[in-house]
Amino acid sequence: MPSNSKQEQERERLKEEYKDHYRQIREAKEKLRRSKYVKNVSDAMQQMNADDLLSSVDEFLGTVRNKMSHFEARLDVAMDQFMDDQPDDSELDEALKKEKARDTLKEIKREMGMLYSEIEQQANDLNVEKTVGKKDAPESTESE
Repeated sequence: MPSNSKQEQERERLKEEYKDHYRQIREAKEKLRRSKYVKNVSDAMQQMNADDLLSSVDEFLGTVRNKMSHFEARLDVAMDQFMDDQPDDSELDEALKKEKARDTLKEIKREMGMLYSEIEQQANDLNVEKTVGKKDAPESTESE
């Protein structure tokens, strides 16, 4: 039995050694990955030329300024046109009067249509028979 216990102890020891070994491998891989990242960043920083970068930024800002001045000019022209196209008070009063007259006329026509409908309804309610233009049945006494 003591040999079985020794085997288990040896097995546990080896297991711990393997775990430690794999932990060291994992740490080494992580260090390698970080060092590659740092190397890439430092290479990129060395390749950047400050003059080129500043000229690119200046060019970009110039483009933005040109576009902004263009938009401002277009806005000024549009505002001027808008202000010029505004009718004066007398034109607005005249247009308002015409619109009111149209609305009044539409209201009168609508009321007349309703009045005509009411008259027709009253005539129908009276059960009046149409006499004008009514065709009578032919009488047999006329031929005698």
